[in-house]
Amino acid sequence: MIVLQIARIIANFSLFLDLTDDDTLDPDEAVEMMEQLAVDLQQLDKGFLRELIDAFTVIAPEYSGEAQRLVRNMAYHFYLEEALAADDPTRLAELEALRAARDD
Repeated sequence: MIVLQIARIIANFSLFLDLTDDDTLDPDEAVEMMEQLAVDLQQLDKGFLRELIDAFTVIAPEYSGEAQRLVRNMAYHFYLEEALAADDPTRLAELEALRAARDD
């Protein structure tokens, strides 16, 4: 499936930005790119975004250690479920409560 291939591309790019040491990659530039990636992902077609969110869970076992955890949580870190629920205040409130509970 193409969504799995795209999920791998996004995951690899994100992992590069997140896990590369500060001597190799300017941390401010990495943060800026991660923020732009988040915006771009949130603007995807809602149907494809749902498939992509699910694909991160499918491909996560292909990675190990910290990388696996980051890929599994990619939708969380990029606020992708919130992007899907943008027109549903009830669902947004649920997601906010889940996020608050998880961050405690």
